[in-house]
Amino acid sequence: MRAWVLLSAVLWYLTGVGWQRNSERTEKGFIYGKPGHPVKLYVKLHHNSPILVCMDLKRTEKETVDPTYLWVGPNEKPLTGNNKINITKTGKLMVKDFLEPLSGLYTCTLSYKTVKAETQEEKVVKQRYDFMIFVNPFAPGWKGKCNESVDCQDNTNHNILQARNRIEEFFQSQAYIFNHDFNKTLPAMHFVDHSFQIVRIDSCRPGFGKNEGLHSNCATCCVVCGPGTFSPDVDVTCQTCVSIQIYGATSCP
Repeated sequence: MRAWVLLSAVLWYLTGVGWQRNSERTEKGFIYGKPGHPVKLYVKLHHNSPILVCMDLKRTEKETVDPTYLWVGPNEKPLTGNNKINITKTGKLMVKDFLEPLSGLYTCTLSYKTVKAETQEEKVVKQRYDFMIFVNPFAPGWKGKCNESVDCQDNTNHNILQARNRIEEFFQSQAYIFNHDFNKTLPAMHFVDHSFQIVRIDSCRPGFGKNEGLHSNCATCCVVCGPGTFSPDVDVTCQTCVSIQIYGATSCP
């Protein structure tokens, strides 16, 4: 009998969040901006984003006089605190219960004053920080496996690995018994050498795909299809459709 175990191609960080290697992340889990370089982040569905800081690490080491912060979301409108968006007085932002429509460019402008020692002249300086946030889905078949669990992908992959191990142990034990006891009758279902295989299924849920060029730091991740693309099935490719203006599209109008 040939036994097949299907494994998800997507294994995600246990924290539910990935980030670009050249971003600046502190021990507290804060993500700082990089002037002139968008920081890419990948957030699991229904998880909170990391805390984004409207400042770079070098700026934190200097005195910042009268700072103000302006966050702008993917819809190019200023962000204010609500049940999904948490913005602190010190310019830190966190997106709660992340969903596909929340993907996109988050921009923060830091404004602060500098004072010339000789003339005491004040000057307002502005610095922009860009954060590109994408969403990463659960593994295929998550609804039937995990019900309401927010850690569905981790649970699904863990359960599949357990099933694989138990199936393998069963057939190995069966083969050992019959190799050492020739009086036993061979059952209808038995193990044949070299017939047990594990097949990894490379798929993404509709509205998601893989793009090594765009997401080189997360090339094996299923990432939400961006504007201008869609994925109608479990294929790993986001197809082109210029009329689409949203994230996570599953059809081309």
